[in-house]
Amino acid sequence: MRITAERSVGLIVDVQDRLLPHMIESDRVCNRISVLIEGLKTLAVPILLTEQYPRGLGQTVAPIRSCLPGVTPIEKITFSCCDEPRFMQLIDAGNRPWIIIAGIESHICVLQTGVDLIERGFTPIVVADCVSSRTVMDAQTATARMAAEGILLTTCESILFELCRQAGTESFKTISRLLK
Repeated sequence: MRITAERSVGLIVDVQDRLLPHMIESDRVCNRISVLIEGLKTLAVPILLTEQYPRGLGQTVAPIRSCLPGVTPIEKITFSCCDEPRFMQLIDAGNRPWIIIAGIESHICVLQTGVDLIERGFTPIVVADCVSSRTVMDAQTATARMAAEGILLTTCESILFELCRQAGTESFKTISRLLK
């Protein structure tokens, strides 16, 4: 199965002020998510953004917000994005079966969203270097569970070049610069 930009949507889950600093390799993860977002934008892949209880956990961190001007976060109190009706309305209306997921925490919101997306007929693709948890054990266990559940795992570089499809284009040049 080849993943295409025209049939994909990006999902950035809960990369918020009071959560991100507690994640493993938080600076690296934030940087990779920013690269992923810029690459998806280059390829005209629409992007959704969620925030878990923003009154308590803060807004999406500034580096991510600055990559997504004009994108209004979908507020939620559920762990799975799929349990938020507004999220599902947007996903269903988009008619794009592949959901490219980045964010936190791997073992809670990312995992539950991926499992629920499968149940609803979508194909979740978790970008492994763009997700994190508070502990190594939680992150590793989440990755193993995702694979066992049928959630596709990839990396930022791999998914962006798969969506790009060929070298020599302006999109390829932009993505190559982003990944250096």
